[in-house]
Amino acid sequence: MIPLSDDNPTRRPPIVTVAIIVACVIAYGYQFVQVFATGRSITASCGFVPYEFFSGIDLRPASCVSPVQLTIITSMFLHGGFLHLGGNMLYLWIFGNNVEDILGSVRFAGFYLACGILAAVGHGLVTLLIWPEDIGIPMIGASGAVAGVLGAYLVRFPGARVRTLITLGFFWSTVRLPAWFVLGGWFALQFAQGVLGLASDEAGGVATWAHLVGFVAGLILV
Repeated sequence: MIPLSDDNPTRRPPIVTVAIIVACVIAYGYQFVQVFATGRSITASCGFVPYEFFSGIDLRPASCVSPVQLTIITSMFLHGGFLHLGGNMLYLWIFGNNVEDILGSVRFAGFYLACGILAAVGHGLVTLLIWPEDIGIPMIGASGAVAGVLGAYLVRFPGARVRTLITLGFFWSTVRLPAWFVLGGWFALQFAQGVLGLASDEAGGVATWAHLVGFVAGLILV
């Protein structure tokens, strides 16, 4: 299920939502330019590294911000590929404008950052407890903060209709589904992946627990 839009009008323009999307797109462009110009990614220097965050020790390459704990913010604007960026920004655009509308732009900005921070810390703690050998691996992406937005939307607009693309092999169709079904299904899938991942010897390439913690943070904070 891929959400395409919702039938939930807003009263005010989503200034912060649009600003976050623009910032993430610009950051992704900068990532691309850096790789093209220098052959090196900025993921290791600007991504969230659990070891650096909890210890305060800046590993090589040097962090792009100081103190090193501030990478918990910079990591939210970086993405590992176009699909990673596009998926996060699609969800943020569909659901973020309504959450911003009810919270107001200033509170929404704080809410978004808080969800992203809690999501990253949650990911770091799970990594430390379950996969301590992976605490030096950087995490990037807006997924944790966006998950918080999804949790908030589920609380405030559970009955809103979401136009959703359903794909089953060669069968493609769009249907309007209630938000509680779309977002609840998203959370259930993340939870299943997170639980199954606990049995793995490695954390894997997707920070599923950041998604789960961010979603729950959004449920509570909204």
